Amino acid sequence: MKKSIRVIIPAFNEADSIGKVVSHIPKIVDEVIVISNNSTDQTEENAKNAGATVLKEKQKGYGYACLKGMDYIKNNAPETDIIVFLDGDFSDYPEDLTQIVSPIINDHYDFVLGARHKKGREKGAMTFPQVFGNWLSTTLMKILYNAKFTDLGPFRAIKYDKLLMLDMQDKTYGWTIEMQLKALKYNLKYKEVKVNYRNRIGTSKVSGTVKGAVFAGIKIIGWIIKYPAK
Repeated sequence: MKKSIRVIIPAFNEADSIGKVVSHIPKIVDEVIVISNNSTDQTEENAKNAGATVLKEKQKGYGYACLKGMDYIKNNAPETDIIVFLDGDFSDYPEDLTQIVSPIINDHYDFVLGARHKKGREKGAMTFPQVFGNWLSTTLMKILYNAKFTDLGPFRAIKYDKLLMLDMQDKTYGWTIEMQLKALKYNLKYKEVKVNYRNRIGTSKVSGTVKGAVFAGIKIIGWIIKYPAK
């Protein structure tokens, strides 16, 4: 039986990239939902022209945008089987979605993370703070919770019913780590799939600024240390 798949893409001023992201998503997806996180450029128009459902979330924050997308699915498409999260900057390869959802469809996994491996990363695609932060975060998770994660990548897929069970709360930088820690706590069957990663279009709103990188790092480490993943 075909699985119903929907993609949630938070986007803040991604006018130059969002159309490319949406148009490169495989046809197995039932709906692409772009959440404009208070964008002031042509993000909304370009996403709509590419065929996406466009929502607006005025509260700035990655988690706010993701929760907006989840609320839309709850009210409009509760029959959804799999939710995919993807960034709107075209740094990930949307075509990799097929291999990310495949373990859920075929092997009965609950959660699949697209891991940005070194050999598949374009030079400069990840800054030193990102690489170091990923290493530190995943190392801490391994030590504290015996986790096998190697990345905190935003490209990920999860069974919709499992996502609801996680009761996601973080409104900003901690969204991805919260999901991974709660996946451990609730014993979700998870795996990583290696994905390629290229330089994003435009400037990162997190790693591209000192303030963003610092606050993201504090939030992520705080989640790891304080959250009882077991």
